[in-house]
Amino acid sequence: MERESNFAFGEAMKKRSKDFALRTVRLFQALPKSAEAYIMGKQVLRSATSVAANYRAACRARSGAEFVAKIGIALEEADETQFWLELLEESGIVASSKIMHLKQEAGELTAILTSIRKSASKKKN
Repeated sequence: MERESNFAFGEAMKKRSKDFALRTVRLFQALPKSAEAYIMGKQVLRSATSVAANYRAACRARSGAEFVAKIGIALEEADETQFWLELLEESGIVASSKIMHLKQEAGELTAILTSIRKSASKKKN
């Protein structure tokens, strides 16, 4: 039974992280056409899409150590995405109301990935 629930959770996380990446793509497309917006936008785009890509890679890991490493990268990228979203907001490039949900999702993904990494690290040791 645990195997099925782990599989279902993994599939839901793949979808959730991909949806997050797609929402970030749409944010990037809607950014103002300034140099600052472009530079920060590319950074948030890169880190948010990397969350989904590295989570997927973790699901295909060949060992527990590889899984923990890939989850760790996804976690770092989720946290970095939070940083870039905060910077876009605090610099006044994007209104708080426009990225509130993305910031919340980045925070939730960071928390979930932290929990996954801790749990997987315990199993590995």
